[in-house]
Amino acid sequence: MIITIDGPAGAGKSTVAKRLAAQLGFDYLDTGAMYRAVALCGLRKKVDWDTPDELVAIAEQMQIRVESGQTFVDGENVSDAVRSAEVTDKTRFAANNPAIRAIMVRWQQAAVHHQNIVTEGRDQGTVVFPNAECKIYLTATPEERTHRRMQEFEQRGEKADFDEILRQINRRDAEDMAREVGPLCEPHDAFRVVTDGMTIDEVVAKLVEIVQSQ
Repeated sequence: MIITIDGPAGAGKSTVAKRLAAQLGFDYLDTGAMYRAVALCGLRKKVDWDTPDELVAIAEQMQIRVESGQTFVDGENVSDAVRSAEVTDKTRFAANNPAIRAIMVRWQQAAVHHQNIVTEGRDQGTVVFPNAECKIYLTATPEERTHRRMQEFEQRGEKADFDEILRQINRRDAEDMAREVGPLCEPHDAFRVVTDGMTIDEVVAKLVEIVQSQ
């Protein structure tokens, strides 16, 4: 069974998907981490962000493995590194690149072959797994998502500015919805869950209820 969880940046998809997968005994695929990994490598290799082909070349050569909530690039665990503010700011260059998205989609489809899995991202229920048995669209207001991002940065000891993060989230939403390949959109057959004011436990319980109703 494939369960897709789509939604905008900062909606809590990764945290909730990981918890849902654990509760159901399913595997978990963090597709957003794949794009972040490409951006991380781009930063490390000091690519020219205005030359998209440079980042495509990196994506074609690198080996990304995402399993059990951990992200590995060429054997290195980069799970924490891909969540930095700098990587977050550059991830759009990977996510908005059609050639890189094509590479990531192939990897994602291959990763879930004959598995029970919870997979999350922006286009899982629309582009990557349009025939998934259960689709969920997880969202929250931009302000709510900004507060959550602030907490993530603070927990890692990073300084963060509310207005700057809100600006980044609004920009990311606009870019994700406007891109030509794999745009953020709500699957017509998805269950919509707005998480403002809900705890993680409450959200996970709601999703378990949805899955069990299928």
